[in-house]
Order: sequence, then structure tokens, then C-alpha cells
Amino acid sequence: MTRALPKPAGSSKARTGKTVRLSKAEQALPLQQRLVLVATRLFAAQGYDATSVQQIVEAAGVTKGALYHHFTCKDDVLYEVYHHVLAEQTRRMEEIADGPGDAAQRLAAVVGDVIASSVANLDELIVFFRSMHLLPEAQQKTVRAERRRYHLRVRRLVEEGQRAGVLTTEVPADLAVHFVYGAIHQIGTWYSDSGPLTADEIAQHFERLVLSGLRP
Repeated sequence: MTRALPKPAGSSKARTGKTVRLSKAEQALPLQQRLVLVATRLFAAQGYDATSVQQIVEAAGVTKGALYHHFTCKDDVLYEVYHHVLAEQTRRMEEIADGPGDAAQRLAAVVGDVIASSVANLDELIVFFRSMHLLPEAQQKTVRAERRRYHLRVRRLVEEGQRAGVLTTEVPADLAVHFVYGAIHQIGTWYSDSGPLTADEIAQHFERLVLSGLRP
């Protein structure tokens, strides 16, 4: 009778066959960040419902007790994925929106940056738009409010450009924002790092598409 070898720390095979492995740098992350990282990869690979707490802790190389020290339940881990995505993208957007250049240039830069950051964090993007309805209602409301604040700031940027005459007034600002971000949110359904375009090239194309559609 042979004995099963113990699983290496930082590795977990999901039910779909997805194996989550952490680099040495990722294994050195603070525990809460490491848990969110492996959970994001598992949620993206096989779905939130199909991912167990046991799989998350095995991939992170910790015990369930360690997870429950930081999160009360799996829902809290999923919410942290959303909170992290929104907080980081909002921070980057506001930095650009409040920076130099006219409103059209800053809008293009905002679009290019969110494209690049979405591609760089594709697992988070996939989880974000696949699993939000699985959050408890109170957390869904919080996420929707955070998204609304983000969109309102971008809308103000469009309106600034309209007042300055560098963006057309023929397209309502709200519609412009929904159109642009509706397209961006679909990246997780078609982007592949083996495709013919790099993330930077895709970002540049999106910037041109936005400006060509919104220039006077």
C-alpha cells in the first residue's frame, strides 16, 4: 500500500483541473492578500459556487482558522475582490482625471489605463462581472454605490470636455460613459494573451475609438 504524498504549500487543484500555484514573491505576501489572490484565481477558473474554502486555504498554504481570522465567510472573500478592484481603479482614474492635459486627453488616458489594468488583472475582471449577483444584498449595494461614484467622476470629466469644446455635446455624457465602460467590461470574455494584440495596443485602439466618437 502506497502513501499519498502531501500537497506542496501554495498549490491547489480545483475540481475543473485548475492548479493554482504561487510564486515565491506571492507566497511572501501578507496573509490576507495571499488569500484574496488565490481565491480570485479559483473563482475565475471554476466559479464562486464551485470553489470551497478548503481549496482556498490549500492554495494559500494555510489553515481554515487562518482564513477565518481575516474573513467571517467565503462571501467576505468575494467582496474583498470587488473592493480591491474598485478601490485601485478609482484611485488610478482620479489621479489621471485630476492631472494635466485637456479633458479629452485625460479621458483617453483614463480609458487606456483601465484597459491596461483590466488586462493585467484579468481574473479579477472575470470574477467581478460573473459573480456580483452572488454577494449578499447589503454588499451588492455597497459595490453598486462605489461603481456609481467611479462613473460619476468620469461623467464629470466628459462634461468638462463638453464645456471646453473639446468633446461633442451631441452625445449625452451619461450615454458616453455607459457605452465606453460597457465595452471595457466585456474584455474578460474575449481577451487572450496569445492574441495578436498586446494590452497596450488594445488600450491605444480604445483611446482612438473613444476620441473619434466624442470629438466635436
